[in-house]
Amino acid sequence: MSRILAIDYGIKRTGIAVTDELQIIASGLTTIPSETAIAFLTTYFSKENVSKVLIGEPRQMNGEPSESTPVIEKFVAAFKIAFPEMKIERVDERFTSKMAFQTMIDSGLKKKQRQNKGLVDEIAATILLQDYLTRKMI
Repeated sequence: MSRILAIDYGIKRTGIAVTDELQIIASGLTTIPSETAIAFLTTYFSKENVSKVLIGEPRQMNGEPSESTPVIEKFVAAFKIAFPEMKIERVDERFTSKMAFQTMIDSGLKKKQRQNKGLVDEIAATILLQDYLTRKMI
């Protein structure tokens, strides 16, 4: 089988998570500078078999697009040009960053480690992907 990759795209950093080949377990892959996302994905896709990419869709509490939506839409447009054959699914990413931070607290990370915003982004992408896998199985 192939992997599913999740992207938590941000203005500065992008968290990336990926499934195993059986699409059962989501794991954090990395956090990269957002301006390098297309180049990173080009290299990754050349080495790994990925069948679908989930891209977080930020929403406000009332369901309206968030202020970062235009930045993410620009990335999605560039992604579609760079990878026209890749399946994309947009996924609601509300609360993933808050859940990621709480996960860091719950796992006992020290305050200094919790200040690593890149780790928060990677965990947020992992939560986004694991939630997708869980919903897919129901």
